[in-house]
Amino acid sequence: MDQGKNLLKEDQLCPVEQITFCRDGSELGCQPTVGRWGNEWPIGGEWPEGHPLPLPRWGCSKQSLFLTSVEEYEELAQFIQQSVQHVLLTHNYNTFGNFIRFYNEFKKSKELYLIDFYRRYCPPITAEHHTCVGLSLELINELFVLENRFPGLIEKLYLASCEECVDDIISYASELPDPYASEKEHVLVALKLNIAGRSGIIILDPGYHIGRVVTIMKDFHYPHTGWFVQSNENNCIKEYNYKFDFDNEDYVLWQVKESRPNNSNKIIENLIYVGVPYLAPVDVTERRNLVYEFKCLVNRNENGRLTAGIYFPITKSGVEKFTLFYQEEGITKREKLSFDIFNKNLSDNEEKSLVLCNEQLGFGNGELISQIEE
Repeated sequence: MDQGKNLLKEDQLCPVEQITFCRDGSELGCQPTVGRWGNEWPIGGEWPEGHPLPLPRWGCSKQSLFLTSVEEYEELAQFIQQSVQHVLLTHNYNTFGNFIRFYNEFKKSKELYLIDFYRRYCPPITAEHHTCVGLSLELINELFVLENRFPGLIEKLYLASCEECVDDIISYASELPDPYASEKEHVLVALKLNIAGRSGIIILDPGYHIGRVVTIMKDFHYPHTGWFVQSNENNCIKEYNYKFDFDNEDYVLWQVKESRPNNSNKIIENLIYVGVPYLAPVDVTERRNLVYEFKCLVNRNENGRLTAGIYFPITKSGVEKFTLFYQEEGITKREKLSFDIFNKNLSDNEEKSLVLCNEQLGFGNGELISQIEE
């Protein structure tokens, strides 16, 4: 673990003129992140007045991991996939708990205005409340066991930032990210590759429940992953595709194709900035997630299939109902329940559903109900 902590420090930063704000946390008066990762990801970066979030920061380019053959790549990919699937199995994806904790801390603070508290809040990263940020950090930590077999692997792993639902892909990818216009909603793990002279990159994304190693080769030949089915649920098939598609190879295009029975198909395009490591996952991405209007707590199997959990949107009128789902005799059951059901006696069916969901989330007796009641 100590070795892993050394990796995650913001050291050896270098200025990147076009991106700016590539500096260490102490220069900005940053505070350490509370929780599992200690001081590795300081917060308190530059935050202009009127801007919704601190400005994102990036570091210096990572070198590629050189592999002598496709066979050596296959060995590496097999080991990495085992770690990815272990993270999916052992950690829930949880934006619900973080939100409740943020709300409770705000109430205790006696602050009059939420925006003032939001600016001062230090988002903690804990194993029980992982979003894409915590899951990616957990994965990097697990991959330390591969360092002896693949020397140099750890220093070449890094976090990459992702901009979702980009309207003008060509324009966005024609230049480096603008810190004033970047939301950086998502974080994942990246590793640049050189397989016997062929360039590519590995993308690992436990935050989007991807239980496989995604490999993007610049020549589009094996082991390039290409299109694959990520999920097939609720009458919607989701397929993912990743590729280098621009003159600027600092970006990977991530396409999401949604297909439904009524032929109302659509493709959503996202951009992953893989040029240099992303250094503000807590200060920007985790902080943004606190106020995102959709909350969920879900369990996944090793392939990334959602097995149990709850989810709900937050609207201007508040939150009245949540959807609960779980497995029963191999079938996914879903129920929409009101948050006020705990003010009365639960029906037998409601109690059974909550108990099954609680168990499949890996919680102790009554833990799910306790969290919902908060």
